[in-house]
Amino acid sequence: MNEYSAGKVDDYQDGDRKVVLCGEAEVGVFRIAGEFYAWHNRCAHRAGPVCQGRLMKRVLEPVDADGQVRAQAYDECEDHIICPWHGYEFSIRTGRHPGNERVRLRKAELIVRDGEIYVRA
Repeated sequence: MNEYSAGKVDDYQDGDRKVVLCGEAEVGVFRIAGEFYAWHNRCAHRAGPVCQGRLMKRVLEPVDADGQVRAQAYDECEDHIICPWHGYEFSIRTGRHPGNERVRLRKAELIVRDGEIYVRA
């Protein structure tokens, strides 16, 4: 399996991402909280360019005593990527959709060697 360069570790600040062409596939490489993650750039819903979507904390909708949602909050421990086509959310760390664990992104192998990042797709 071929390895493709995704740049140097020092090129990525926290919260950065880069979409890398790996042969005929695209892979998104993310640095979140000092850790690197790599996902194929195809949404599990309709194959949209998920890795080019918005990054944000997981959205929560707390329910009050009457069973009503009055506001939204954010889970500061969970970073999500939101597909720009239809708004499907996925965990950057696990690739899973928060509402259906069977729906997930396809992981790409990520290698950090001598300060360089490589992906295998």
